Amino acid sequence: MSGSSVDINKLKAEVLSQGNLPKHVAIIMDGNGRWAKSRSKPRIFGHKAGVKSVRLITELAGELNLEALTLYTFSSENWNRPKMEVSALMNLLLETITREVEELHKNNVRLTVIGDLESMPKGTRGGMLAGIKKTENNTGLNLNLALNYGSRQEILMAVKAIGTEVAAGELQISDINDTIISNHLYTADIPDPDLLIRTSGEFRLSNFLLWQLAYTEIFVTPTFWPDFKEQDFLEAISEYQKRERRYGQVSEQIRM
Repeated sequence: MSGSSVDINKLKAEVLSQGNLPKHVAIIMDGNGRWAKSRSKPRIFGHKAGVKSVRLITELAGELNLEALTLYTFSSENWNRPKMEVSALMNLLLETITREVEELHKNNVRLTVIGDLESMPKGTRGGMLAGIKKTENNTGLNLNLALNYGSRQEILMAVKAIGTEVAAGELQISDINDTIISNHLYTADIPDPDLLIRTSGEFRLSNFLLWQLAYTEIFVTPTFWPDFKEQDFLEAISEYQKRERRYGQVSEQIRM
């Protein structure tokens, strides 16, 4: 759908009129490198172009009154990329949050981060913490960045924390349930995603929110992230609105 001539306001009005909007949308922003390669540019060129899509989609999510938008920004596995690219990404993250935080604050957006922020470079970590502090009392969209994030590591961390509580006598094994586990994850204060969008046509979760995505609707588009614009986001939400979420039940039970 990217590149087509579309009346965004009309499309947005149609989506809003349908109701049944997702409360929480998560996005695996994939394809920056391939987008740059197709233009004979270095990978960081694609990452910089992807920042523009982040800005557009964040603004639109706020206009749609979504509760949360989680963006897979930098995985714990991304440290294995070439050092030059990783260094450039860290600098880009710091530049972006420093530049955008005032606009986020003005638009009542609350910035949060999930992942091991403590292991990030000092400058990048400091910039993120400053943005989190500045916007912590905002009541609009929760823009949640997954930084140095890996879902298996998150689940392992939760299991260890629960085990520690059991060993200390603070929790009984019989009390452990889905809610207890969810409350020990990074996303304890955020509802599970209703919709997951993955760009670039890849059909995998890439160690992203494995527990939280158990009943999430998935939308995959071949569009590379830098080309993913407002109409693409609205198309994904429109597709979500057509689906019937059964949570293991049958249609007749849902309609009762």
